[in-house]
Amino acid sequence: MNATNTVSFPRMTPANLPAPISGPSVWVAHDLAQDQHAWLHTLSNAEIAELETAAEHFAALGKDLGQITAADFPLPSFAHHLTALQDKLLSGNGIEVMRGLPTHTFDQRKAATVFCGIGAHLGSARSQNAKGHILGHVRDTGVSSTSAQVRIYQTAERQTFHTDSADVVGLLCLNEAKEGGDSLLVSAATLYNRMYADAPELLCRLFDPIATDRRGEVPEGAKPFMQIPPLSWHAGKLTAFYQRQYIDSAQRFDEALRLTPEHIAALDMFDALANDPTLHFRMRLRPGDMQFVYNHAQLHDRTGFTDWSEQDKRRHLLRLWLSLPGDRALPDCFRERYGDITPGQRGGIICAGTALNAPLDA
Repeated sequence: MNATNTVSFPRMTPANLPAPISGPSVWVAHDLAQDQHAWLHTLSNAEIAELETAAEHFAALGKDLGQITAADFPLPSFAHHLTALQDKLLSGNGIEVMRGLPTHTFDQRKAATVFCGIGAHLGSARSQNAKGHILGHVRDTGVSSTSAQVRIYQTAERQTFHTDSADVVGLLCLNEAKEGGDSLLVSAATLYNRMYADAPELLCRLFDPIATDRRGEVPEGAKPFMQIPPLSWHAGKLTAFYQRQYIDSAQRFDEALRLTPEHIAALDMFDALANDPTLHFRMRLRPGDMQFVYNHAQLHDRTGFTDWSEQDKRRHLLRLWLSLPGDRALPDCFRERYGDITPGQRGGIICAGTALNAPLDA
C-alpha cells in the first residue's frame, strides 16, 4: 500500500511547467452564476417517481444497502441523465446539483437508498473511513479538529478548500444548518493558471511530495502520512490532492518532508486564491439537493455553521465517494491513498479488516 520509497518526484521548474489549462473545467464564479443550467438539474415529477419506484424495488430484494448495484436500482429513463452526468464530471465542468428530491416525505432508509442507487449508476462506492462506511454522515458530532484522530467533516468548523480521496464526492442534504454551512467550489485549473501567471516559482513547489496526515486511519504497512503532491501533471491532465489542515498537521511526523518557506508561501497563495470570491462559487444546499463534484479537477469547502438546538433539525448530509469507470489515469504516488489506481476500482480508505457497509445512522 505504501509507495513512498518507489515513486520518484522530479523537481518542477518554471521552464517545464505545463502551459495554462483551458476547457470546461476552468471556470470562475461569474461563469456558474450566469449559467445555472450548467450545474443545476431540477428533478421532474416523472424522474422523482422513477427514483421512488427503484427504491421500492430495491427494498423488496431484502439486500444490504452497502451491496446495491445499478441492476438492483432500475432506472429505465433517468439512467440516460446519469450517463450524461458521468461525462460532465469527467470531461465537463465537474459539478452537478440535482434539486427537488422530496426527502421530507422519506424515511432515512429510503433517502439513503435513492442516493446510493444513483451512485451505483455513476460508479462504485468506496470506503470513507477505517470502518468501511460507503455511506457517510456529515454532521457535527461535538468533536474538535485539534484532535489528530478527528476529521473536519465531523465538526461544525470551516473546512477550507480540499479534495476527497475518491474520483467523485456526492452529498445529499437531509437538513441544513440554522446559519452557515454553505458549499464552496473552485476550479483547480483556475488556481493553477493564476499562479502560473503571477508566481510560477511558487507554483512549482506544489508539485513536490508534500506530506498529508492520515489522521489515524493508517492502512497496514503504511506510514501515518501520505506523500502525494498537491498538484500532479500526468497523462496530459492536472490532478489536485489537497487538504491544508492535514498538510500542516503532518509536520508532527519527523519523516515527513519539511515545509520550507517557499512551500508555505505557495500553499498560502493557493489558499488565498481559492478563497477569492471572484474565483470560487458559493451555494446553499437545500434539503433534497444532491451535489456531485469531481475531485481531481475541483476543490470544495464548507463554511462553519451554527446548528439547531432541536436534534431532529440539526444539519445532516449523507455522503458518497465514487470511483468512475473510464476515468483519467492517476500517477503512481496515488497508490499511497488509493491502493489500486485502476479506474472504476480505486479510492477510499481501506485498513486491515475493513468490510464495506452502509450504516443508516453513524
